[in-house]
Amino acid sequence: MQTPSSDPPLNGSASPVGERLVSLDFFRGFTMFLLVAEGAGVYEALGGITSQPSLAGHLLTQFHHHPWNGLRFWDLVQPFFMFIVGVAMWFSVNKRMARGQSWEQVLVHMVRRCATLLALGVVLHIGYSGRLVWELWNVLSQLSFTILVAFLIMFRPVRTQLAISFALLLLTEVLYRFTGIPGYDQPFVKDQNFGSFMDMVLMGKLNAGGGWVTINCIPTAAHTIWGVLAGRLLAGDSTASRKIRVLLLGGILALVVGYSMDWTAITPIIKRICTSSFVIVSGGWCLVALALCYGLIDVKNQKRGTLFFIIVGSNPIFIYVFMETAGKQWFRDFVSIFVHGVLGWFGIAEAAQETANALVVLGLAWYLCYWLYRRRIFIKI
Repeated sequence: MQTPSSDPPLNGSASPVGERLVSLDFFRGFTMFLLVAEGAGVYEALGGITSQPSLAGHLLTQFHHHPWNGLRFWDLVQPFFMFIVGVAMWFSVNKRMARGQSWEQVLVHMVRRCATLLALGVVLHIGYSGRLVWELWNVLSQLSFTILVAFLIMFRPVRTQLAISFALLLLTEVLYRFTGIPGYDQPFVKDQNFGSFMDMVLMGKLNAGGGWVTINCIPTAAHTIWGVLAGRLLAGDSTASRKIRVLLLGGILALVVGYSMDWTAITPIIKRICTSSFVIVSGGWCLVALALCYGLIDVKNQKRGTLFFIIVGSNPIFIYVFMETAGKQWFRDFVSIFVHGVLGWFGIAEAAQETANALVVLGLAWYLCYWLYRRRIFIKI
């Protein structure tokens, strides 16, 4: 087996490379379920029947991105996704090497995988637009960069990986604050920052109304790197209590640092341009969430109900792409013919019909995942 000179040996650990972490499968499945629900139109439909000043209305806003400076629950979903990819990468790469693949062979696989993710991200934007476009804002396009960066350094010492992750955040700060490009020299102003300038260079356009930027992939590579390090920790031979303690302490420290950067006006928390404070805060929540999942599910053996979400996470890229294409652009409308037709006979309000339709679509999407899971069909790239 050939690996870079600084690679550690494959673990002979308490959590063998081939052993699945139910907590990781649950965390991935829960995250994918949230994304599938969004594709099914659940949050949008619930907004039509919920009074905004009410508690339910305020809770529902947590399932939509913050308009700019601030943090909502939905802003954590993409970081969860990128972080989980990193955790799983540690196990999957080591498993490939344990089967006899060299580092170079795995690198070829990773490059092909990243190229596929980039292509899928571009295709999704073409589907959103209904015409040929060149846009790079989708999470899959972002992942194509973060995965490759995380893989290239994943066998380096932990301190080196942490240093590189924070160097990426520092690079982002420098680019936003000190490039001074006329018209794009306002670090934290929508459409007037360095990220917007790079969108004009790469695509000749700005993200219409949203303020999202392509170079988010640079700072958010830290999420995938930290995921790899978390996977390395969980696969190691430390005690379960120490693993939980390290994850929790790292997460809490990140939360304190990230929120402090925002509260002291050093760097605002802005998800749409993935400021360093946002990446640190969301990374902290990733670590805390993984620690809680691992402690409750794998250590305390509280596995009841986890299979419901694990099923959704068993084909994550497939179900995401399906719901972002056929799900949004055809399946929802097709199902609505039946749902609206039947409920319309009983005089059910239009908003309630939309909610019912979204829930039916969500249920059918879950069943599709279940059908694949039962037949051991796992679509990988």
